[in-house]
Amino acid sequence: MPGAIEQFLYHEAHLLDTQRFEEWLALFTEDATYWVPLAQGQSDPLETSSIIHDDRTLLELRVKQLRHPRAHARKPIARTVHQVGNVRLVSESDGSLRVVSSLVLVEFRAERQRVWGGLVEHRLQRAGESYRIAHKRIDLVSSEGELDGIAILF
Repeated sequence: MPGAIEQFLYHEAHLLDTQRFEEWLALFTEDATYWVPLAQGQSDPLETSSIIHDDRTLLELRVKQLRHPRAHARKPIARTVHQVGNVRLVSESDGSLRVVSSLVLVEFRAERQRVWGGLVEHRLQRAGESYRIAHKRIDLVSSEGELDGIAILF
């Protein structure tokens, strides 16, 4: 079981690194949420500000903006390498899994390289032999620091 979960997370990272954003988006359930909290230990995205708090519709818009020819602030599209590790299945109930992992992401864009680190929580739903993402939370190590415009997907 854990091997399949790790393979799913590696597949998700590979889709992002190869800029296959539409395929990445297809991994999410219709009612999915994607959350990057602003503060360490933040427990509710609706009560406080977040770096990102998207539902499926906003995620779709984010992907469209990455591809839009007039989205000058996002050009060039960043090249990334996601390194996923320390994958642990925390709980499983009725086909829903809670998985935590660590992420190191290298981003290169506009002649500048940045390194991001974070702890990630996925809530996955079984979908046949694979999974779909119902919720993804990324707690960036540097969330409370100067972020200088995020133009990538974690």
